[in-house]
Order: sequence, then structure tokens, then C-alpha cells
Amino acid sequence: MRVRDLAPEDAPALTALYGEYEWWADREQSRVRRALAGSDVAVGVETAGGDLVAAARVLTDRTFYAAVYDVIVATDRRREGVGRALMEGVRDHPVLDSVDGISLLCREGLVPFYESVGFTEFERPVAVPEGGTEQLVRMTYQK
Repeated sequence: MRVRDLAPEDAPALTALYGEYEWWADREQSRVRRALAGSDVAVGVETAGGDLVAAARVLTDRTFYAAVYDVIVATDRRREGVGRALMEGVRDHPVLDSVDGISLLCREGLVPFYESVGFTEFERPVAVPEGGTEQLVRMTYQK
């Protein structure tokens, strides 16, 4: 197993990996190629034979924030340490050395896994300019 940076040329393999999961099965290779080209960091794990079995992408300002997206591990490679190797590759990536924090969203059932590689739940209130504190709320806008 080898952890390495991914490039737009890896789009066919990553598209095939996404195809294993219903919610990503509609991702087109041309758009995956564009996403890889636009990602500040893209990390993959491949077998000794060169098959891509895990991947994650990161967008970052290289100072304050980095956000991890599209973490995926091949269904037949779970519980083999592939996800751990992937997330350690993300966490320890040289581009992210000077970033204050790395964040991600995950399903509730995956919290223990992410905690095992050093992530913690962000459930703390933040100070607001008006005084006092409030919980942060994750908001999205879908086109």
C-alpha cells in the first residue's frame, strides 16, 4: 500500500472508485478531472499493483483553514488500515503543515474512526461580537 498525491490524470481511477457508492455514482470523469485540478491537495492510496483503493481531496487557504472532502475507501478494502493510511497522508501532507486546523464533515457512525486519527468533534460555542456565545451551524447552498 502506498500513499501518494493524486493528479487530474487519476480521474479515471477515482471516477471508478466513486462508482462503488450510489451517492457518487453519477460523477462524470471530466468533472472529477476538473475537481482534481482545482484541489489544493488530493491524496490517494494505491495497492502494490497500482490500483487506487482510497482518496480524499482538500481545499485550503494554506494558513487558517483546510477542509477535507470526498473521503472514500473501496468497499472491499475496509478494515485493512487503508482509511487510516489515507487520513494520515492528508493530516501530514506538507501543504497543510502551516494550517491552523483541518476540518471535515462525516456521518455520525464514522466519528470514532476520525477520532482514532486525531480529529475531534467541534461542539464548542464561539464568542460573538454582540457578546456571549453561540453554537456554530453548518449551512449549505445547493445550485
